[in-house]
Amino acid sequence: MGGVGLLYVGAVLIIDGLMLLGRITPQGATPLNFFVGGLQVLTPTVLIVQSGGDPDVIFGASGLYLFGFTYLWVAVNNTTGWSGEGLGWFSLFVALAAIGYAWHAFAVEADPAFGAIWLLWAVLWFMLFVLLGLGRVALRPAVGVVAVVDGVVTAAVPAFLIVSGQWVTGTVPAVVIAVIGVAAVVLAVPIGRRLGAPTPDAPTPAAPAATT
Repeated sequence: MGGVGLLYVGAVLIIDGLMLLGRITPQGATPLNFFVGGLQVLTPTVLIVQSGGDPDVIFGASGLYLFGFTYLWVAVNNTTGWSGEGLGWFSLFVALAAIGYAWHAFAVEADPAFGAIWLLWAVLWFMLFVLLGLGRVALRPAVGVVAVVDGVVTAAVPAFLIVSGQWVTGTVPAVVIAVIGVAAVVLAVPIGRRLGAPTPDAPTPAAPAATT
């Protein structure tokens, strides 16, 4: 994944994480999902068309669709009000595919840092499957926390280092990325409870809440 595209993946993960935490409305998060989703579909298509059949280029571009389709689907659901079950089950497919891309990063590309990044993406998209596909709505703030942390650790910071020519892979950055990502998952529930926007109290029969 190119550094420029990865930078905006970081942005949309942070925005969507804040949406899940209730800090941004779905309507407020929709434009960036359309922008980044469109970018992540257009870019790999151009790369594949211009690849001349090079399998390495095609493989590298193929993973971008996983995220492009996700963000476009989020944008469409936010716009139409459609339910998220389909996106949830697609997220399970993304999670399983991300494990394969992680293996490729470790075993073929000798890039342990991006191997760790792909594994953290697999965890995040599996959490989206549990949230949307299985309807475990109580996990919404926790998933938001992981999305925000992953947006910074797996996307925005690596992207900045890549575009500035400072990115170096290896065991040490892989361990740092993995430790931060795993800590975010472990602490996601209590942090989500603290950072999530408070929900309105349920109305009592004696004093029904006004509808808007």
